[in-house]
Amino acid sequence: MNVRTSSGVRSGLWVLAVAAMLCFGLVPASAGPGVSALHHRRALPAPVACPGCYAPSPRTSWQWQLQFPIDTSVNVDLYDVDAFNVKKAVVAELHADGRKVVCYFSAGSWENWRPDKHDFPASVLGRSNGWPGERWLDIRRLGVLGPIMRARLDLCRSKGFDAVEFDNVDGYQNRTGFPLTGTQQVRYNVFLANQAHRRGMSAVLKNDLGQIKPLLPYFDFALNEQCFQYHECARLKPFVNAGKAVFGVEYKLDRPAFCPQANAANFNFLKKRLALGPWRQPCRGR
Repeated sequence: MNVRTSSGVRSGLWVLAVAAMLCFGLVPASAGPGVSALHHRRALPAPVACPGCYAPSPRTSWQWQLQFPIDTSVNVDLYDVDAFNVKKAVVAELHADGRKVVCYFSAGSWENWRPDKHDFPASVLGRSNGWPGERWLDIRRLGVLGPIMRARLDLCRSKGFDAVEFDNVDGYQNRTGFPLTGTQQVRYNVFLANQAHRRGMSAVLKNDLGQIKPLLPYFDFALNEQCFQYHECARLKPFVNAGKAVFGVEYKLDRPAFCPQANAANFNFLKKRLALGPWRQPCRGR
């Protein structure tokens, strides 16, 4: 999960950032949100093809549970669960019931309870991201983080997961303790998606709405938190237009406040509690 600031605050920070870049001649005056990444689009590696990867249909029922133990009885097409806590046998059980399973881990923050926590040197640990025991990572240090993330992806593959949800991949929009740029974030996210594809797993873009345009060719579907609360769901339309599924949750809004719009947009949205336990209220039938 991510910590959200208001759209107004984030938009204001973006305006200030663009103004500063314009002053120093770093971007053209016609630039818009995400321009730093778009300006360097040609320098990005090509998307790794994954013809056998799971591609959910735009209308797919799902459950997102990060608390353990997992309630495997929910009648849905897709489960999104934790990479470390969920055992291979649980993934196999879900597969036997006809479910696909997404492997969740945070690729942009360090968590002090994870078994690989000692693999992260202090030099890549930044400010707290607002959650107890979590700190932002310096995603510029791919030489350090790359092997750790590859090992986590290998773990997902060894348990039989079908896709990977990378959390906290929008650090450039937050106070991380590092001067991260949009370009650096795009490069890191592209690395993650390509590494998932190399292991035969789909890549899920978590939030990071400002960089959907450059990242769309690399990611297979999207997962968003609170876009209706922050009035930014229109930014997810490129996924739908590309025939790629959009999943999402709202924590504070009641279903009548967002479900009609979510269904009309062909999004798969749930009402969830912030703890992400088994409780869920889907906008669609299941």
